[in-house]
Amino acid sequence: MFSDAAARRFILGVLIAFLPAAVVGAIAHDFIKSVLFNVWIICFTLIVGGAVLLWIDQLDLKPRYVDAERFSLPMYFFIGVAQCVAMIPGVSRSGATIVSAMLLGADRRSAAEFSFWLAMPTMAGAFAYDLYKSRGQMNLDNGIIIAVGFAVSFVAAWIVVKTFLGYVQRHGFGLFAWWRVIVGTLGLIALALGY
Repeated sequence: MFSDAAARRFILGVLIAFLPAAVVGAIAHDFIKSVLFNVWIICFTLIVGGAVLLWIDQLDLKPRYVDAERFSLPMYFFIGVAQCVAMIPGVSRSGATIVSAMLLGADRRSAAEFSFWLAMPTMAGAFAYDLYKSRGQMNLDNGIIIAVGFAVSFVAAWIVVKTFLGYVQRHGFGLFAWWRVIVGTLGLIALALGY
């Protein structure tokens, strides 16, 4: 970062993309937690998200970017705006950012790669904000559990995303899309039957 201008520009891009979620998350945090965490909403958004992934796989997109470090600065910002949709429970954060990046001209791999990089400040920010809001309930035991969970989640995400990048590049989003549609549909059926 200190010696490479391209690396500095990429970090700036990640921060630009992070900014909309930071602002909307801080403003709407209580509304999201109290109103939008609803099982009906989650099942519905799982299905819609799956349909969007199936749709994006069918488009004949002509990518202009194959490297996440070379996205334009406005493109970083608009991907960040799209990420805000994922504050609705059931909407995939990575799905929202990957789809928006592809619609803005990225190929699958660079879109997925940037989504992973953007996840770092986004998840860290959300974690820190939730921790601050719950500070009255914290003690040493909770802190240790949270720290271990955070570290294990980071390592697991790194491994999964590396595998995911290769899979998506070769096969597209069909498997993930149908998983979302099936789980969302089964959830709605269970809710309708009173389970």
